[in-house]
Amino acid sequence: MDIVRELWGFLKERKKLWLLPSIVLLLLLGLVIVLTSGSALAPFIYTIF
Repeated sequence: MDIVRELWGFLKERKKLWLLPSIVLLLLLGLVIVLTSGSALAPFIYTIF
């Protein structure tokens, strides 16, 4: 949780809040790939990319 707090402080201090949607999107995409890597949906997920 400390990493999130530091990242938020950095983005707020440097006025880079426009990066937040990109970071969230990358985290969600990574989470989808990790969660589906061991399932039967994995071949269908990888064909999208």
